[in-house]
Amino acid sequence: MSIDLDFDSGQQALAEAVGRFCAARWSDSDARQAGAEDAPQLSRALWSELAELGVLAAGAPAGEGGALEVCAAMEALGHAVFPGPLVASFLAQQVLPEDEARSVGAGDCLVAFGNPPLLPWAADADLFLECADGQIFRGEPRGPVIPQASLGGEAWGRLELDRGPALPGAKRALALGVIAGAAYLVAAANRLIEDAAVYAAGRQQFGRPIGEFQAVAHPLADASMGLAAARLLTRAAACAFETDSPGSLQRRTAIARHSAHRAALDAVQTGHQVFGAVGITLEGPAFFITRRIRGLAAQLPRTPDSGDLLGAILGGAR
Repeated sequence: MSIDLDFDSGQQALAEAVGRFCAARWSDSDARQAGAEDAPQLSRALWSELAELGVLAAGAPAGEGGALEVCAAMEALGHAVFPGPLVASFLAQQVLPEDEARSVGAGDCLVAFGNPPLLPWAADADLFLECADGQIFRGEPRGPVIPQASLGGEAWGRLELDRGPALPGAKRALALGVIAGAAYLVAAANRLIEDAAVYAAGRQQFGRPIGEFQAVAHPLADASMGLAAARLLTRAAACAFETDSPGSLQRRTAIARHSAHRAALDAVQTGHQVFGAVGITLEGPAFFITRRIRGLAAQLPRTPDSGDLLGAILGGAR
């Protein structure tokens, strides 16, 4: 049985609307400045504008759309390297009471999600969720949140949380978090490879564009194919989120997570090899993308059994 993994007209329209929003409101210059020590933190006004497009409420149990709409939005946001607790927002709405979930989807409540004592976006967050042993817990800061700079330009915070009760629906929430994060990773990495290919077509060595050399062209092609496969596997996991059994969803999510993680980090290595020294400068054409990819790749949600599942799928290989 085949699955159509192309976006339908509504999902494609959402992706295009988000792409236009990013082009108008979030430039590459903004993304470069996001990691500077004196740069402003996440603009709540910009976050609210994104929410007004209906993006943050995509996939919410009480909202419109599902996991494929989340994919469509996150692919557009990843291409623009747009900031914010995106994965946390989609994930949180699966476990929070309806009124709080609605506040997250409306952009009124920022969520920090992860494993203390360091949490991404904690310096700006209104609500804190802790992940431990495949469960999600509400947490309350025990003291002040100490702002912490991060490589990816995120407003991290150091804090201690008083753990509250476990919230229901953690498995589906973590699955949607993986799908959202994987879609963003693949899109950001694909943007990097596209930019690297353009650079290779114009940069000359020995009187020829470096893109004509196999040592440059072949890694770019390999990276592009790996990302294309990861994109399809992520969309397949999104389809499973709507229709499959919990076991099937876990398997597809584990595969999508591994594929996106590996393909994105391989693309980072390839991109830096193509750009050379200019790729590691703060003001250069690549670093503002690669730092975001590396940061998000380390934050992708996972369940304790995801490694076992993937090992079983791959015949015991780890």
